[in-house]
Amino acid sequence: MPPASFAMTGQIPSASNRLLEGKVALITGASRGIGAAAARVFAQAGAAVVLAARDERAMDAVAQDIVAAGGRALAVPTDAGDPASVEHLISRTLEMYGRLDAAFNNAGDTHMPAPLADISIDDFDRVIRVNLRGVFLAMKYEIPAMVVGGGGAIVNMSSTAGLNGVRGMAAYAAAKHGIAGLTKSAALDYAQRNIRVNAVAPGPILNDRISRLSDEGRAPIISAIPLGRIGRPEEVGALAVWLCSDQAAFLTGAVVPIDGGRLAGGG
Repeated sequence: MPPASFAMTGQIPSASNRLLEGKVALITGASRGIGAAAARVFAQAGAAVVLAARDERAMDAVAQDIVAAGGRALAVPTDAGDPASVEHLISRTLEMYGRLDAAFNNAGDTHMPAPLADISIDDFDRVIRVNLRGVFLAMKYEIPAMVVGGGGAIVNMSSTAGLNGVRGMAAYAAAKHGIAGLTKSAALDYAQRNIRVNAVAPGPILNDRISRLSDEGRAPIISAIPLGRIGRPEEVGALAVWLCSDQAAFLTGAVVPIDGGRLAGGG
C-alpha cells in the first residue's frame, strides 16, 4: 500500500518520502493535468524526471518549476503516436541520464461523447493512436532501455472506462480497455527480466475540464463517488510513484483503480 502518511491522511507524499531516490523516470503527457502533477510528484520522490508532451511551452514551464524546487528535469517535445518521436525521446533520456528506471505512460486523448455510430472515423483513429498506440510505442522503446539497465517499472494510464463500458465513449473505452491488455501481456513478457508493468485506472479527477465546471455541474459527479469528492491529479501521481517504487516490488500485471470507490458499487 502507499506510504502510511498518504494512506492515513490523504496528503501527497512530501519530498521526505524519497521512494525513487537516484532513479530516472519518464512521464508522457507531462504538460498539464495528471501528467504535470505526476512529474512534480516523481521529482519530489527523488527521481530525475524526463517530461514528454507535444505542448513544448507548457511542458517547459513544468520542468522549470521542478528545477526551481531543487529537482532535476529534462523536457523533450514528443508525439506519443509517432515511432520516430518516441524513439528520440528514449535516446535523449539515455544521453542525458544514462539509464531509465521508471516510466508513467500518461499521454492520452478523448472525444466528444456520442453514440458509437456517430463517432467519426477520424476521432476513433486519433483516440486509438494517442492512447493505445502511444502506450505500445512507449513500452516498445522503454523496455529495451530498462533491460540494459537491469530492470525497471512501468505504469500505464488506463481509466475506469478501461474496466467498464461508458455510454457515448466507445472509442475512448476501447483504447483504455486495450491498454489493460497491453499492460498484462507486457508484465508476463518481461517479469523474468525484472521489469514490472502495471496500470492505473482513474475515475473522476480534477482536470482542466472538471475544474471549469460550476459547483452545480460538479454535483452529479460528486454524488456518484462514495468518498464524496473528486480526485486530485497529485493523488494519481502518488499512486504511480508507489507502483514504480520498491514498495510495490511484488506487484505486476495489475490495473489499479483510483476512483473514490465508484467501481466498488458497480458505478
